[in-house]
Amino acid sequence: MRWAAIAFAVFLVALSLVGPSGRSTQKKPNPSSSTTNASFIWGLPKFLRFQEDDDEASSYSSSPPTAAAPLEYDFYREKCPQAEEIVRSTMTQLYSRNAGVAPALLRLLFHDCFIRGCDASILLDRVNGSSSEKDAAPNHTLKGFDAVDAIKTRVEVACPATVSCADILVLATRDGLVLDFTFGKAGGPFYPVLTGRRDSERSFFDEAQLQIPAPDDNYTKTLVNFASRGFTERETVSLLGAHSIGKLHCQFFRHRLYNFSGTGEPDGSMDLEMAAEMRAACGAGDGATAAVGYQPEGRFGNHYYGRLLEGRGILHADQQLTAGRTVRWVRAYAAEGDSGLRAFRAEFAHAMVKLSGLSPLSGSEGQVRTRCSRLV
Repeated sequence: MRWAAIAFAVFLVALSLVGPSGRSTQKKPNPSSSTTNASFIWGLPKFLRFQEDDDEASSYSSSPPTAAAPLEYDFYREKCPQAEEIVRSTMTQLYSRNAGVAPALLRLLFHDCFIRGCDASILLDRVNGSSSEKDAAPNHTLKGFDAVDAIKTRVEVACPATVSCADILVLATRDGLVLDFTFGKAGGPFYPVLTGRRDSERSFFDEAQLQIPAPDDNYTKTLVNFASRGFTERETVSLLGAHSIGKLHCQFFRHRLYNFSGTGEPDGSMDLEMAAEMRAACGAGDGATAAVGYQPEGRFGNHYYGRLLEGRGILHADQQLTAGRTVRWVRAYAAEGDSGLRAFRAEFAHAMVKLSGLSPLSGSEGQVRTRCSRLV
């Protein structure tokens, strides 16, 4: 298939830059580990490659381990050769009914991978009454669980107890971003997805409660938090560009509109016209169900970075990207013409490969759930 051929060609480029991969039976590594080297630049043309200064790298980025990745391309080629096609076709149907499934899965994947790696622990309901990651405050507004369940149901019919929920979530997220482009929008880039993950037998409520990046984090805290997972400044800025698609709940930025830092006034870094617009959209009440986005159409693209340069960042953590060294990446991605968009799409693809490779379970670790919300 043309899609598979493209995937394999891109993967070979990635493989030549990252190094060999192989199966591993080691214990699950530290959450900061990554299967992708931090210096990997995704084969960009030279004029699009960003070089990080030595002091930046030493200040914020942690070096991922050099151990071989326990994932591989087309892992299910013998056990369930139709698995990726089932994920893709089901996502196409889901997206045609509701394009919001793409940003929902993107956020769901991030919240899963940021805690102990991409192991589908975010999908678990409570086990023996213990709180699950779903119960953690940062995860209360997550959506997309029903989409993963719909895909899993179809995969189980074709290949019972074979394809992990973790792999389904990673594949479906990538396919949702590509569909956003296929359906005539300035959507997300295609990037190769390695498979072979297994599902966690635990949920990590306490870690999810404390370690998911907060919408009101300051500049330093944001960078340190992402660096703890092996992401550089550039990669952090490109990953936060995921906010360009979908909508953000008013509850996450209401404090910026009415009483920022106890002043009784809006956040001074926010464009005043935008503050008035946000107040009108969100109202003065709790507004937990109200949400706004960077574009009415919700299209994936580099418009997010242009808004930040105008002081129109919705979340405090977003706007903080213009408060320090990271502003250079914001400016590069916001560049006029197609150069900024091309740079952002390429860097975002690289960062998503890295994110989806964080600390996977493999071999005999974990399990393959037959229902994503329950243990086997």
